Amino acid sequence: MKRTIITGATVATVDALGTEHPFGWVVVDDATIVGVGGGAAPEWAVRGLGSAGEPLAVRPVVEIVDGTGHLLTPGLINTHHHLYQWLTRGWAQDAILFDWLVALYPAWSAIDADLVEAGAEAAIAVLARSGCTTVADHHYVFPAGSGDILGGIVEAASRVGVRLHGTRGSMDLGRSQGGLPPDFAVETTDAALQASADAVARYHDPSRESMVQIAIAPCSPFSVTSDLLSEAAVLARSLGVRLHTHGSETVEEDAFCLEKFGKTPTQYLDDLGWLGDDVWMAHCVHLDEHAIDRFAATGTGVAHCPSSNARLAAGIAPVPQLLAAGVPVGLGVDGSASNESGQLGSEIRQAVLMNRLRAGADGMTGRQGLYIATMGGARVLGRSHEIGSIEVGKLADLALWKVDGVEHAGIADPVAALTLGAQPPIARLLVHGRTVVQDGELTRVDERAVARAATTAAATLAARVG
Repeated sequence: MKRTIITGATVATVDALGTEHPFGWVVVDDATIVGVGGGAAPEWAVRGLGSAGEPLAVRPVVEIVDGTGHLLTPGLINTHHHLYQWLTRGWAQDAILFDWLVALYPAWSAIDADLVEAGAEAAIAVLARSGCTTVADHHYVFPAGSGDILGGIVEAASRVGVRLHGTRGSMDLGRSQGGLPPDFAVETTDAALQASADAVARYHDPSRESMVQIAIAPCSPFSVTSDLLSEAAVLARSLGVRLHTHGSETVEEDAFCLEKFGKTPTQYLDDLGWLGDDVWMAHCVHLDEHAIDRFAATGTGVAHCPSSNARLAAGIAPVPQLLAAGVPVGLGVDGSASNESGQLGSEIRQAVLMNRLRAGADGMTGRQGLYIATMGGARVLGRSHEIGSIEVGKLADLALWKVDGVEHAGIADPVAALTLGAQPPIARLLVHGRTVVQDGELTRVDERAVARAATTAAATLAARVG
């Protein structure tokens, strides 16, 4: 058994009481947190005993990590991403969502499993270096003959060492039927449903310590038929997996739904069985009071993607109102082609600052930003009993941030270094108790090789579309 003891750090547990220890410690046995508190590390931990001082059946190998000058938080949870879009960063730089999609659909329709795997590994590597331990990916483009794209994403996440909440997305509403995507980018309804069921059977692990879970995720109201939406909801619930889609991202989406269905996106999705505590939606920028009330009443989750919403000029989501209503809210990077940074840690600051623009200086605190990036994300993904906070019995997904460097030295509040300042470097990132990043460097993959592979894949894709 391996025991890791982190000592001397400011510990922000993000538990239900918001407990913090200005000088604290955390003890991890293999993949599980077995102790947390303030002051010096307890003798039982250092001596390799149980928390009551009793000998253990197997004496652990003890590693003590000096956390002096560091902030320890739960690992960050990314609730919405499109990893394959790492290959098209820098395209359509000054477009709103619909124009941006139209510009990029042709390129995305030329992807294959090998290209996606290379792009996903680079995107996940950047996420890990920004404190992210769990990645939710929404993949919905599956060109004919492109191979096992979802399998490539699973492999990429495994190599880097993070948890993956992958989704089997889909589009079946092509332009000839009144949808936004070109016909060559969509599947048939039956094919999408069968592929979704197959993905769950092949990759979904529902266990408590799962490293890979799969959700079913038709893309959006403007790219998916009502038949696919309603049947996907039935399928997901029969298989015991979660549902994900985009919702209320732009005013153009609102106009599309009102014109085509006579309803707002929330009303439309609600009528199709798409609100519930097993559902989370990305963006939710344009929610009225009725929609917020319905999200709260049903427990529907929201993935807030502040930088992507700004990049595409979509607007600022009403996060303070959502939180006040009790809606589960997590943080998301969104596709790397609409957020070229690809980092999750910096999205905390973006979320706080943007929501203050909307709601005032007291509209969102830094600690609320940290909450949605951790425990909020765990609620959105249905894993709040396993990850998202630093508590005894939870899985050891932890981020140790260096806050005594020149960017943050002397700051009055170490939590503010992360939530309002420049993103601190990662000294140690643990996922399931295993070190994935140490002193800012990935430990399980060669960063230079990952970068070279992503560069080659991006160039290959660009050449395919001319």
